[in-house]
Amino acid sequence: MTSEGSNTTAITLRTPVKDDGFRLHQLVAECPPLDPNSIYCNLLQCSHFAETGVAAEKDGDLVGFISGYIPPQQPETMFVWQVAVHEKGRGQGLAKRMLKEIVGRDACKNVTHMETTITEDNEASWALFRSFARDMGAELTYHEHFEKETHFGGKHDSEFLLRIGPFTKPA
Repeated sequence: MTSEGSNTTAITLRTPVKDDGFRLHQLVAECPPLDPNSIYCNLLQCSHFAETGVAAEKDGDLVGFISGYIPPQQPETMFVWQVAVHEKGRGQGLAKRMLKEIVGRDACKNVTHMETTITEDNEASWALFRSFARDMGAELTYHEHFEKETHFGGKHDSEFLLRIGPFTKPA
């Protein structure tokens, strides 16, 4: 668990617990344009996938969350499912701190790469992952992965698979 001060109150990073599931659902709803998942899915993210997720709290409120997992076929890769930062936690580098928190955990000891999918117009996510790649001294590559018509039936923009790595974690 890490904590870093801001102008008012510190934001604490911790491993999620299942009691965060409903709070995560509410956080995502307050962070458009994030795609909401079911509450049940959020409960699984906070329990089954807790070791590869991170919750950020400020004054008792959930102000940030990253959900992710290590794909069974790619044990060297951390896949970031979703990054949510409430306006109360923005402007402090919180999302990048959360990414570094996850890859620094024992559960990610063999992780040398990070992947995520991002729509072309999500400038905040592109900036976050480019900055993370720079900090980690790693290459960033991407290509279209889930196509709007083929995979989303025209109801969602295409998603690009972004891959960062290889990287080594600080000692």
